[in-house]
Amino acid sequence: MAVTVKIPTPLRKLTNGETSVDTDGSTIGAIVDALELVYPGMKERLVDDSGELRHFVNIYLNGEDVRYLDGLASAVADRDELSIVPAVAGGLK
Repeated sequence: MAVTVKIPTPLRKLTNGETSVDTDGSTIGAIVDALELVYPGMKERLVDDSGELRHFVNIYLNGEDVRYLDGLASAVADRDELSIVPAVAGGLK
């Protein structure tokens, strides 16, 4: 089962500049683990020490925020698309 993961600019140093990568896994958590095997350091940037998605990282499964699905336990299917989006802070008050 192949899933395409879109990589944001800040994480592309881990993927040798690749803007998207294909990987396998049946859940978001399994995808994160698969990314870590090929791109060491990826998991620590996405998941905190308690195993939860970091607050400043959003992952979208086919456009849906996984926090509103089943989080890292969200099931993925062949040809699904994941987008990793770092949260942006700042602006005018």
